[in-house]
Amino acid sequence: MTTQATAATGLRSHDSYEDVRLYIDGEWTRGAGDRSQSVLNPATGRSLGDVPLAEAEDLDRALAAAKRGFAIWRDTPVDERTAILHRAADLIRQRASAIGRTMTLEQGKPLPEARGEVIRVAKLLDWDAEEARRNYGRIIPVDIDTELTVTHEPIGPVAAFTPWNFPAGSPMRKIAAALSAGCSIVIKASEETPGTACALVRCFDEAGVPAGVLNLVFGVPAEVSEALIASPITRMVAFTGSVPVGKQLAGLAAAVMKPALMELGGHAPVIVCEDADPERAAARTAGSKFVNAGQVCTSPSRILVHESIHDRFVGALVEAAESVKVGDGLEDGVRMGPLANERRLAAVQDLVADAVERGASVACGGRRLDREGWFYAPTVLTEVPLDARVAREEPFGPIAPVISFEDVSEALEIANSLPYGLAAYGFTESVATAARLKRGLDAGILSINHCGGSVPEAPSGGVKESGYGREGGSEGLDAYLVTKRIWHRF
Repeated sequence: MTTQATAATGLRSHDSYEDVRLYIDGEWTRGAGDRSQSVLNPATGRSLGDVPLAEAEDLDRALAAAKRGFAIWRDTPVDERTAILHRAADLIRQRASAIGRTMTLEQGKPLPEARGEVIRVAKLLDWDAEEARRNYGRIIPVDIDTELTVTHEPIGPVAAFTPWNFPAGSPMRKIAAALSAGCSIVIKASEETPGTACALVRCFDEAGVPAGVLNLVFGVPAEVSEALIASPITRMVAFTGSVPVGKQLAGLAAAVMKPALMELGGHAPVIVCEDADPERAAARTAGSKFVNAGQVCTSPSRILVHESIHDRFVGALVEAAESVKVGDGLEDGVRMGPLANERRLAAVQDLVADAVERGASVACGGRRLDREGWFYAPTVLTEVPLDARVAREEPFGPIAPVISFEDVSEALEIANSLPYGLAAYGFTESVATAARLKRGLDAGILSINHCGGSVPEAPSGGVKESGYGREGGSEGLDAYLVTKRIWHRF
C-alpha cells in the first residue's frame, strides 16, 4: 500500500488497521484522558491496537458540537445535503476493500462478507439521502382565508448506540437516517470494532459534512449512554443491541421524555411445513444461519420442522453445515469466521452443553475448534426440548436447533411463545398455508421460502420485546422527524 493510499484511507501501513480516534467537532482526537482498551483480532486473540475511551469533557464537547452542527445542517438546502451524502457514499464504495479488511480484522467475518456489508451501507446512504427529497408534508383544504399545512422537520441532535456484529451496517443505519433527515448525531459505536466506524466517518468528513454534524465517540457504555441521553441537547435516542440494554436505554430516554428507536434482539423461528421441499429449505436456512457465525439478530435460530420431513431436512442441514469452511476471514474460501469475542464463545459452549444435558443430540459440530482464536464449529442440534436454554434464549452463534412438530397450529404456538418478535421464516408450497403464516407469526420481518436480509427500500424492525420503530424504506426517516401542524389565518 502506498503512503498516499494509506493517508487517504486512514490505514497504518505497518499493520493495515485503522488509526482509531474520537471524532468531535470535525477533529480527530485521542480525547481528554488517557483511558483506552485493546482491540482484539478474534481469529488470533491478539491485539490490533487500542481505542481511546471518552471522558465527560469529550462527551460535553461532542454534544455542544452537535448543537451547533444541527443549526447549520438543518438550514442547509436539501440539494446540498444530498450531494454531500452521495459523495460520502461514493468514497465508501471506493474504499470497500480497505474498510472490509479492517472489519474482518476486528470482527472476524469473512472478507467477502465484510466487503459486501460496506457496499450495502453505501447503497443505504444513497437511498436515505434521496428519501430526504420526498419529505413533502401536505396541505389540508379549509376556509378560503386559512392555510392548514403539515410539515416534517428534523427532530434535532441524536444520540445513537450500535453493537459490534455489523460494524458498518449498524452505525450507517443511524448516521444515514439522521443526516438525511437534517439532524446532527453523536454516535457511540462499539469499542470492539472501532476501526470500521472510523473509516466510515472519514468518508463523511472528506465528503464535506460540516464540523459538528457527525460526532463519533467510544467509551464506557454506561457512562456514555447516561451522559448523552440525559443531556438537554439530545432530542432523540437510537439503539441497536440486546433486549436488556435496550430496556435500560429506553428507560433513560423515557425518564426525560425523549423518543427512542429500538432495534433489539430476537430468536427467529423457521417453520418448515409438511409440503415444503426439505432439501431446499435446509440449504436456504443454512445459508443464512452461518452468516457472520450466526451473530445476527435476525438469524434463523429455532428451526421447527414437520415430523414427516424431519429426517430429510436434518440430513440436508448437516450436509450444508459440514461443508462450511471455517477459518480466518482473510483466507480464501472461508465462509465462516470466528465468534467475535471470548464471551460469545463461552455462551455458545454453555448453550450446547445445556441442550445436551436436557436430552438434545449433536448431529454435527458442538465443539470449539482446536486452533487459536474464538472458533466454534457449525452445529446442528436435534431432539431439542422446549425447556432447553437454546430454545428460549437467542443463541447469537452458529447453533441450529431443530424441533419437530405435528401441525402448523403447534408450530405457530411454539414460534410465538417467546417475548421476541423481530424476524421469522416459513417454507411452504401452499398459498393458503403461506397466508396462515403471514397472519399468524408475531414478527416485524417475515420471509417466505427464503431467509433474506434487510434492503434499503423496505423497513426493518421488531414487535414485542424486539423493539419499536423502523429503519429503512420510506419509514426509515420517520423517527428522526417531527410532524408539525401549522394553521395560518390571513
